[in-house]
Amino acid sequence: MKINEIIVVEGRDDTTRVKEAVSCDTFETNGSAITKEKIERLKILNKNRGIIVLTDPDYSGKRIRNIITQNIPTAKHAYISNKKAVDKKGKIGIEAASKEDIITALKKVYTPLKVQNDEISNEFLLQLGLIGSSSSRLLREKLCDKLNIEYTNAKQLINKLNMYGITKANLLEALRKIEAKVE
Repeated sequence: MKINEIIVVEGRDDTTRVKEAVSCDTFETNGSAITKEKIERLKILNKNRGIIVLTDPDYSGKRIRNIITQNIPTAKHAYISNKKAVDKKGKIGIEAASKEDIITALKKVYTPLKVQNDEISNEFLLQLGLIGSSSSRLLREKLCDKLNIEYTNAKQLINKLNMYGITKANLLEALRKIEAKVE
C-alpha cells in the first residue's frame, strides 16, 4: 500500500515499523518537545503533500498530536489503540503495532471538519449508554476501537465525534457491529 501524505511519527523505530507496513515517507518529531521549526516544516509538508499524524497512544503522543492539531488544523489523523500498540514487555508505541494494525489505521484516516458538526449530543450518548452507566467506559472503549479513533472520556468523545463528522448513523452502525461482534 502506498501512502502519498507524509506520516508524522515520533521516532526512528516508528519509521522503521511503518515502512515495513506501507510504502511512505515519514517525518520524525523526535519526542514530545516539538519545536517551532518542526511545526513550520510540517506546515510546508502539509501544504505540499498533506500529513497524517500517527503518534503513540500515550501521553507524549497525545501531546504531540494536540500541538500539531492546534497549529495545523487540516492535518489528518490515524490512530492505533494502546491495546494494539504494546509489546511483550508492556512498552506502548507505534513500533510495537502489527503491520496489519498500521495498515488499518492508515485506511481509516480522519480529517477534522473546518466547521464542526454538532449532531452528536450528550443526551444522545446517554440514550446509547455511552455515558451514565457502569458499563459506559467499556462500551466507549469498544466504540473508539471500532471507529479507529483514540479513546477519550465522554465529554471529549462528543467533541471528537463531531470534529471528525461522525454522524448518528455512523455511530449507530458501529454500535450495531459491536453488539453483533462483527468486524
